[in-house]
Amino acid sequence: MERHVETMTFSVEQARQVMATQCPFCSVQCKMEVVEDRSGRRPTYQVTAIPNKASEGRLCVKGMNAYQHAVSRERLLHPMIRKNGKLTQVTWEEALEAVSSRLSGLQAEHGAHAVGMYGGGSLTNESAYLLGKFARVALQTKYIDYNGRFCMSAAASAGVKTFGIDRGLTNKLSDIPLAECIILAGTNIAECQPTLMPYFTRAKENGAIIIVIDPRVSATASIADVHLQVKPGMDAALVNGMLKVIFDEKLIDEAFIKSRTKGFAEVKEHLDSLDLSEMADITGVSLELIRKAAISFGKARTGMVFTARGVEQHADGHMAVRNFLNMVLATGKIGREGCGYGAVTGQGNGQGGREHGQKADQLPGYRLIENPEDRAYIARVWGIEPEELPGKGVSAYEMMELVHSRDIRGLFVMGSNPIVSNPNAVLVEEALERLEFLVVADMFLSETAKLADIVLPVTSYLENEGTMTNLEGRVLLRPAGRPAPGEARHDWQILCDLAYWLGKEKYFTFRQAEDIFNELRMASRGGIADYYGITYERLRKEEGIYWPCPSLDHPGTPRLFGERFAHQDGLAVFQSVDSQSPAEQPNHEYPLYMTNGRMLSHYLTGVQTRRSPVLAAREVENILEIHPSTARKYRLEDGVLASLQSVRGTVIVRAKVTSDIREDTLFIPMHWGDAQNVNRATPALLDPNCKMPDFKTSAVKVQPLAEYLLEEQEKGLMKE
Repeated sequence: MERHVETMTFSVEQARQVMATQCPFCSVQCKMEVVEDRSGRRPTYQVTAIPNKASEGRLCVKGMNAYQHAVSRERLLHPMIRKNGKLTQVTWEEALEAVSSRLSGLQAEHGAHAVGMYGGGSLTNESAYLLGKFARVALQTKYIDYNGRFCMSAAASAGVKTFGIDRGLTNKLSDIPLAECIILAGTNIAECQPTLMPYFTRAKENGAIIIVIDPRVSATASIADVHLQVKPGMDAALVNGMLKVIFDEKLIDEAFIKSRTKGFAEVKEHLDSLDLSEMADITGVSLELIRKAAISFGKARTGMVFTARGVEQHADGHMAVRNFLNMVLATGKIGREGCGYGAVTGQGNGQGGREHGQKADQLPGYRLIENPEDRAYIARVWGIEPEELPGKGVSAYEMMELVHSRDIRGLFVMGSNPIVSNPNAVLVEEALERLEFLVVADMFLSETAKLADIVLPVTSYLENEGTMTNLEGRVLLRPAGRPAPGEARHDWQILCDLAYWLGKEKYFTFRQAEDIFNELRMASRGGIADYYGITYERLRKEEGIYWPCPSLDHPGTPRLFGERFAHQDGLAVFQSVDSQSPAEQPNHEYPLYMTNGRMLSHYLTGVQTRRSPVLAAREVENILEIHPSTARKYRLEDGVLASLQSVRGTVIVRAKVTSDIREDTLFIPMHWGDAQNVNRATPALLDPNCKMPDFKTSAVKVQPLAEYLLEEQEKGLMKE
């Protein structure tokens, strides 16, 4: 049975379509206008930036070319079911009936939790909200998580423990030029969020000191006044050194510490026991530079700290961020103009995507699934009994382990490519191949979709209306500009259709994205991430609104913590942090560190950007950055194919010899799958506080591909 859903249609004669939209990629969510002209033999497209409060009317190369994947000939246009080993086009009715019957059958045989849902940080707030509701109401499974676990979980958990709330920025982007000192730790904004760079150059013009912490001389590090080229995984120790200098030089804000925080004495006692020379030795950063950076930040009247994946994607990522927050608190640089902390979100809706229920332990509004009051409130909104809600599941990678062990027999993936984005990718591929049933909803036949039993085509950013929450915590409305191609459906619409086939349609009667948002508003009301006062009407008039926004007449909250923190007692919490070394250390067989990251031209696992001819042409394949001295030692020349190996797997990439990286460290971007997938070599170590994988420190060895292939051939002959 087909359900009626409101859709956009345009006349065939309409040759020129003007679409106001926003970039589908990073967390800035730049606004743009895309003009589609079909008057000629082939459609042409013109893209211009729309002035907005976040990027101030700027677009980067990804945003300028984002339309190319939306109009790609590789778009999936029809549902497909695997028949005789081949994905074959079918009707929506056949696909939906097959999905519902297979999922129901697995649950009937193995229990409700034999099925899992796996979401994404680029889904709209409406789709992310509905995915969580679908898992818990339509399927009643506890197993739901999403790829945002790999993005912000360390910073999010650190923010909750320190401040009592997790929002990407505690203040506004417009505060950046007011800061006299800025620390950019493990974040390459120049390539990952390039439209934000003018904020930092403006700060420099105003006299600000920029401190960059990164093992590489990245494009961002090139603007630094002080570059701390730290060993991978030693960020927490580096901050301990900086904090010790700040304490010793009496640069702390004693009045702020006394009136606004607790736990300071324990941190001071811990720092008193540390030796600065030892901190310099274990971090690979000279004592002179540690002192220079610390004194610069301590003496500045205003200052901001930004962290991203370079700090967070470690087995101690949570604690490393806690230490940066210790530095913010110790100097009193929060809650006022030009001061604050920012976790630079990677994914387009990395902030909103984790607020409303697709994370294993959360319900909408940042409510906790194991809190009885939270469960009761959401149950009332959803029209069910609290005991019908399942309990807490596990993190994204842990779900892959449960798939591998066959505790999870069926998996529904929406808006993600877990075979490429997860650590220990060799195990993940084995796990997905073991599934009894895999469904993937995507725009393209991703590496994960190629393994699926059923593939469902979804709409792109140009076609799917909904809200996104950018890195500031500003909720934005992204309108739809063109009809869905072929038979593609909105991801939220697919969930509603499946709910009908599962007999749960009364809980999913939505006809448009705004209907879902209005229920989300109610579900978030009174929660930490309170969206109740935000409406589509207000978003159209006001461009964007910061949460929390608890009432219709509330202006939103651009700057947090001006008077109190979000803990019940109003105080922020210091936490002493040990100077731990990475869990996986180089050794005789695997003598080098490997870390990973992003390129300007690509986004996440490249499923979309590799379908853009302009972006794909800029970076046609993956690379291995290696220092000239290291390259000579391991017989590698610039441009040759190299084999990089860890105890988990092998990656084949082309060497790029550069002095912009430490001699003991290799760097590989994360945007390619198959043999070029860097995660074939990364470990399955998880942060105990937030379950963030340790993507950034793998012990590896490297050699020319020709040598590796010869060795493998000789091993094969010996076995024979």
